[in-house]
Amino acid sequence: MQNIRNIAIIAHVDHGKTTLVDKIIHASKIFRENQQFDDLILDNNDLERERGITILSKNVSVRYKDTKINIIDTPGHADFGGEVERVLKMADGVILLVDAFEGPMPQTRFVLGKALALGLTPIVVVNKVDKENCRPDEVHEAVFELMFNLDATEEQLEFHTLYGSAKQNWMGPDWKNPTDSILPLLDAILEFIPSPKISEGTLQMQITSLDYSNFVGRIAIGRIARGTISENQQIALCKADGSIKKMRVKELHTFEGLGKNKVQTVSAGDICAVTGIEDFEIGDTIADVENPEPLPRISIDEPTMNMLFTINNSPFFGKEGKFVTSRHLRDRLMKETEKNLALRVEPTDSEDRFLVYGRGILHLSVLIETMRREGYELQVGQPQVIFKEIDGVKCEPIETLVVDVPQETAGKVIELATQRKGELLVMEPKGDLQHLEFKIPSRGLIGLRNNVLTATQGEAIMNHRFTAYEPFKGPIPGRINGSLISMEGGQCTAYAIDKLQDRGIFFIEPGDELYTGQVIGEHSRDNDLVVNVQKGKKLTNMRASGSDDNVRIAPPKRFSLEESMEYIQKDEYLEITPKSIRMRKIYLDENERTRMSKKED
Repeated sequence: MQNIRNIAIIAHVDHGKTTLVDKIIHASKIFRENQQFDDLILDNNDLERERGITILSKNVSVRYKDTKINIIDTPGHADFGGEVERVLKMADGVILLVDAFEGPMPQTRFVLGKALALGLTPIVVVNKVDKENCRPDEVHEAVFELMFNLDATEEQLEFHTLYGSAKQNWMGPDWKNPTDSILPLLDAILEFIPSPKISEGTLQMQITSLDYSNFVGRIAIGRIARGTISENQQIALCKADGSIKKMRVKELHTFEGLGKNKVQTVSAGDICAVTGIEDFEIGDTIADVENPEPLPRISIDEPTMNMLFTINNSPFFGKEGKFVTSRHLRDRLMKETEKNLALRVEPTDSEDRFLVYGRGILHLSVLIETMRREGYELQVGQPQVIFKEIDGVKCEPIETLVVDVPQETAGKVIELATQRKGELLVMEPKGDLQHLEFKIPSRGLIGLRNNVLTATQGEAIMNHRFTAYEPFKGPIPGRINGSLISMEGGQCTAYAIDKLQDRGIFFIEPGDELYTGQVIGEHSRDNDLVVNVQKGKKLTNMRASGSDDNVRIAPPKRFSLEESMEYIQKDEYLEITPKSIRMRKIYLDENERTRMSKKED
């Protein structure tokens, strides 16, 4: 029986989690001396590298002093909470990583609460102590308070703390005396994290994540709770509806370094990947054929937001994407629900429209961006918050919003949040920043980030997490300005845009191909305006110094995917293709729009 430690690393976005895993991997000498590798070894998905966040949880293992340490890297965003909830089931302890200046953040609280409730043993690492104006001792106090507030047990409150800088590659018990390596952290893992509890009995293993290979299909990953599993063994698969299916294990792999090793048998306590099992879902239990006993299923928090996904039916349909039909869209969304636990897809009364439920704008936008890169074309509607009726009262999701802003712009942020039914709970200085905490409906957060960043010259740091459902807070003002809509199709001209600049802000440049009904700008007033931007200048033989002015056009306003999802109105769609993101009216024809708006009234 080998020595094993299973640990999950949890931290807020940007506190240095992936860098720390990189350094542990290097310290355990997985790579040969002459091997080339990049930073952010585990963030191997393009989207994760571009955004600098972890989206999918990953497994890696290192060997240290004859002990195998399985490390599980988890996402820091509450939007990916579905990932975190299932992965913590594989761990016996957690490393809580906090920034020496920022301290524990709201999303750290979310994941830490889940870990403590599962009875995991924490080790606290205060990272980035080499930063200016850091405050490691205060942060240590704040972590203790947070754990106390999350009802940690006495054993959990006696946590071991290390200080250091993952970037500078050192950890130690005292932040004022840097050590020369990261090994004190590995020693602490061996000393304080318990080895897996092994209960006697027949095989039990819960599937907590999945992998996919083009050669062998779907691969089940999980930790063996008791018993052993062997190649070619007959097993029983216990499903959600209580049914039990008999299957045979084809191959077994354990995690070794950054890859997997093929093995004959795996015993309790280790994390392994099983191939050859079909038709399984996350949460199912692999059990003994003679005496199948299922483990309790993973409970996942409910989604709080939904969006309408539909096929692209704009005049530019099929020009840029490979997968454009409703069958492609349905198959891709269903495939995503297999591994993305917090996502739900529901068909609507129409074959080519689907309601997709998720945890928040970021959760849904990562799915859309991934699909777009795979060559899909689709349209999405305005994100809608999910209301519930509790005891006959209409309730909506409420979130805790935390904003750190410079002192002089704090007033503007408070004004913006309170306009959207936000209640200010905490206002305190934090270094040279003002720390604000609000209780705000999820509806109020849609489109708020843009306004806050504009009001604070881009210096605000915003984070939010779902708290609970509370009674409906009443109407919230949406976007005040109307849209500028293209009257015709074709290329827009600099001459026409120049003449219309006093009407609002444009999102397009001269030479862009447009179609009738496309949203091309923001009107300076509250109503929509149809404009002709294809009109050219009337050419004559006459030349005059006064009338031949050069056009001067303000640069167009550009939106990221999330910003455009938050920007669109109820009667608009966002058209997403591998190369472009366009906003459009649902009804492209002006007369049809007028007719439909009268119907609604």
